[in-house]
Amino acid sequence: MKRAIFLLPLVLFLGIAAFLYRGLFLDPAELPSALIGKPFPAFSLPAVEQPERTLGVADLQGRPALVNVWATWCVSCKVEHPVLNELARRGVNIVGVNYKDDNASALKWLKEFHNPYQLNIRDEQGSLGLDLGVYGAPETFLIDRHGIIRHKFVGVIDERVWREQLAARYQELLDE
Repeated sequence: MKRAIFLLPLVLFLGIAAFLYRGLFLDPAELPSALIGKPFPAFSLPAVEQPERTLGVADLQGRPALVNVWATWCVSCKVEHPVLNELARRGVNIVGVNYKDDNASALKWLKEFHNPYQLNIRDEQGSLGLDLGVYGAPETFLIDRHGIIRHKFVGVIDERVWREQLAARYQELLDE
């Protein structure tokens, strides 16, 4: 019995060490999402460029898309934006969700840095972001032509991320 009591700290230490060691190999951009395999959340929000136009889930259906959550207050979004412009130039369908932002600032940003978005949803209150489980910007969801969420990426999409993590997934959805 006394020996078991002396071994308890060693067993606890080994358990904690194994847990921490496993954490060294996890990708912080791979945040699990309960929405993978589920339909994009229902919404009814105005378009950034056309405030009189109301967008909804039906507007996202028909072809696969990257749904990119962005904001003018997001420093990382500014880093990511030229890559999104290039992807749009190559024909990638990108939908924007302007998250918790001022619409005048968003319009100025798009004029200054160009607009890669086929559609741009205005989410000033963050309600759609909340339904998507957004932690912050930028976050990007890959949806299929039926509006089903197939992948979530947290962080800046650069050429390496596109090439190594997203391009093949996007192409698979195009080929379905």
